[in-house]
Amino acid sequence: MRNVVIIGSGCAGLTAAIYAARANLRPLVIRGVHAGGQLTLTTLVENYPGFPKGVQGPELIDLMQKQATEFGTDFLEGNVTKVDLSKRPFVLELGHERVETSTLIIASGASAKMLGLESERKLLGHGVSTCATCDGSFFRGKEVAVVGGGDTAAEDALFLTRHAKEVSIIHRRDQLRASKIMQDRLYRNPKIKFIWDSKVEDILDADQREVSGIMLRHLKTDDVTLKPVDGVFIGIGHEPNTSLFRGQLDVDDLGYLITREGSKTKIPGVFAAGDVKDRVYRQAITAAGSGCMAAMDAEKFLEAEH
Repeated sequence: MRNVVIIGSGCAGLTAAIYAARANLRPLVIRGVHAGGQLTLTTLVENYPGFPKGVQGPELIDLMQKQATEFGTDFLEGNVTKVDLSKRPFVLELGHERVETSTLIIASGASAKMLGLESERKLLGHGVSTCATCDGSFFRGKEVAVVGGGDTAAEDALFLTRHAKEVSIIHRRDQLRASKIMQDRLYRNPKIKFIWDSKVEDILDADQREVSGIMLRHLKTDDVTLKPVDGVFIGIGHEPNTSLFRGQLDVDDLGYLITREGSKTKIPGVFAAGDVKDRVYRQAITAAGSGCMAAMDAEKFLEAEH
């Protein structure tokens, strides 16, 4: 039986592993389907402390994993398909494999909602982004598009005006879903343009590994037009990876895990860290910080029992 099992191998999960391993808890990290989290889908990360010239997202995750391994973390490939948190030890199932643990740290993250285009997938990290605060600075003086009409898209568009020359909001309807105050800010900003009743049919140019434009279909006229842009930001929200825990742990109206007193969930011995509980910041550094908190909380929990 394990002292600590960590579900997720992004910034939160790996930081939790480093702290738990240094406390001689011999943690087990279950890497999951999307091993490494969202940083593995990006390229240059310039806002993580300690890297003056930036660091590639996959490289940062690789360094964290090596550090966790150095201190005695074990890793298990696979995806958790079922959890039983009704009693301790907690039981996790990975297909035919079964893992028991005294404490559990959930760092399964949140997945950005995507359009589902093949070109979008190929260009992710090469001009297509799901994080304006992460990648906006790469588009100084350029023209970009934001897809979406809610608060996520509005926040992304407003942030991007600090860097881009022009920001076009692409929305399927003829009015935004964003809150009134966010809409007012958008309409007042001269850098922001609106393209209504339209959806993205394709993103160019996957063959060149860089964004040069988007093909738009007008949903009322069915006309297809080309809009030249240098970058595309998908702003249709995130989906926290919490389906396994619904009915066992408290979640908010968007499905994010609810924690109290740091990383504690409503079940003693179960902790949460990173984007799976963070609907506001969703940054690598905040995920890492909450991973540290979760590991320290788990250590204190185990100490109190002995």
